[in-house]
Amino acid sequence: MVTVNNRRSWSSAALLSCSIQLISIVSTSCFSWSPLNHRQHTQFATLKPSSLQPYYSNSGGYEWNLNVASGDTATTTREKLETLATIANDALTEHGSDIFKSFKARVAVISQSADEDTQQDALRLGLVATENIRKEDELVASLPFYDTDGSGLALAPHLATKLVYKDKLPEGYDGWTGDAGLLAMLLLNEMARLNVDGSKGIDLPTRKDGIPSLMSAWVTSLPSPEEMSNLHPLMWDEDDQEVLQSSSTKKIYRFLDDIEDDLSWLDENAWSLDRETFPETIKLQIGDSIEERQCFSTEGFRYAVSLVRSRSFFVDGSLRLLPYLDYANHDDFDSFELVGGGIGMLWGSAKGALLKSGKSLREGDEVCISYGPKGGADYLLDHGFVPPMCKASSTGGAVTSELTFEVDDTDRFRDDKLDILEYETYDLAPMEPSQVFDVTGGRPDPAMYQFLRLAKLGGKDAFLLESIFRKEVWGFMSEPVSEDNERAAVTAVIDACENALKEMDEIIDEEGSALSPKLQLCALVRGSERQALERTLEYVTQEAEALDLKEYYQERRLKNLGLDSDWSPEDDDVSFGGTRVPGGADYDW
Repeated sequence: MVTVNNRRSWSSAALLSCSIQLISIVSTSCFSWSPLNHRQHTQFATLKPSSLQPYYSNSGGYEWNLNVASGDTATTTREKLETLATIANDALTEHGSDIFKSFKARVAVISQSADEDTQQDALRLGLVATENIRKEDELVASLPFYDTDGSGLALAPHLATKLVYKDKLPEGYDGWTGDAGLLAMLLLNEMARLNVDGSKGIDLPTRKDGIPSLMSAWVTSLPSPEEMSNLHPLMWDEDDQEVLQSSSTKKIYRFLDDIEDDLSWLDENAWSLDRETFPETIKLQIGDSIEERQCFSTEGFRYAVSLVRSRSFFVDGSLRLLPYLDYANHDDFDSFELVGGGIGMLWGSAKGALLKSGKSLREGDEVCISYGPKGGADYLLDHGFVPPMCKASSTGGAVTSELTFEVDDTDRFRDDKLDILEYETYDLAPMEPSQVFDVTGGRPDPAMYQFLRLAKLGGKDAFLLESIFRKEVWGFMSEPVSEDNERAAVTAVIDACENALKEMDEIIDEEGSALSPKLQLCALVRGSERQALERTLEYVTQEAEALDLKEYYQERRLKNLGLDSDWSPEDDDVSFGGTRVPGGADYDW
């Protein structure tokens, strides 16, 4: 990957510190998450720590993104949001029944309940029920995909490569930002089509009647670049991003470098070649005013990627943007994630996304969903906030960190090991020479040890790489190979944990100083990841002291052959397993 800015070489000696504490941040109301049934994680549904309630909003976040506004500014902000909500609801009233097969909600400005700690009573947009939802798991809204031609509201990555940008991208285009980048390109195109000085972008896909009005209302209601500079780490200033880089094992610079590399290619090979179609800036009608926005440019692409990361759902095997469903805010408790399913149509059924209530609701209650049990860094890098469940480690919360390992470039057996990773794991998912694993503070993932045993295989154990063992060697790695190999694998985990903790320690601790909301978020992530790393380090260090108690390959092999015990001629029940025994031949000499 070509790195435009060498962020990885920046010094962190002057990084600001963050004390670990709860903070108030606003839910951005329309953030989304990848689909796991939230109810499977009962610790989140049942955990309701009263100490967190004053800080945590019913709409799924801490209050901070609008607390800079006060007086007339706050009033103006709320009025603007109410205007955007009205426009969205008008579009729903006029066209919703034709597009959404079910939509028992409306868009609303979400207000925080009165509390002395609340500095701003208006969050952003959310969904509220328009009728009583009498039971949990009841369908609130559904949206068909129309994946074949993209004629619906939903946006999927394949629409970028196979339809909208088909003539602009090479066959098999696969950017560093992956599906998120493709969705960002689609989102920029939708914005450009709404340019008030004349439609720009590519006039695809062709849509059903009513959908252009719904799409226009949704696009113009999205958080502005100025809002996203507070709401999302990808839009933070460089100083705050540098603190976050050292606060987590999930590195923000990787995402920024991926964005810049994709942007460089797109600008050189598509956008800059046709600025009439792909303008750097556009003008949008936002409520009662016209605003100029960056579009097919550096800032525009980064802005679009941040929106996609915060609002996209992984449903039915694909990352998707699902307008209007994405207004639903996150709630840790009593909520479900969006799922795919069949939707009844006049001519049968079609695939689509389903939003179900996690509890019974009365008319006017907010409809919330779950963004899933991810770690704090994932929440922050995707959605811009850290929910309470990512701090609830003592009761099974989603406190995680990441460790990265790879097969050494100088390993004399590298080619053999890569062949094993590519071939033997192909049916599951072809493994790359570099792998990332989550650690949660207890016993490490067995898959991590399996990979490390192969990566560290050498010396007297290298015979297992011979072709005769090629079909079994990956399975052999699921159990300890030899004491030397196991020590190398355990040491790699210890070193990775210690290096990650050392990087976090480089942030100067200024406990007691006034920290900005962004730095407080970094502190929350750093604190939870430090806990996971320290617990993992403690577990693995104890494991390193007991390597002699493990059973290794040679012992297992001998046991399988029945050769794991000492033989004595006095044993009466010795069986040699065949018809020939010592001295048993009856030869006539």
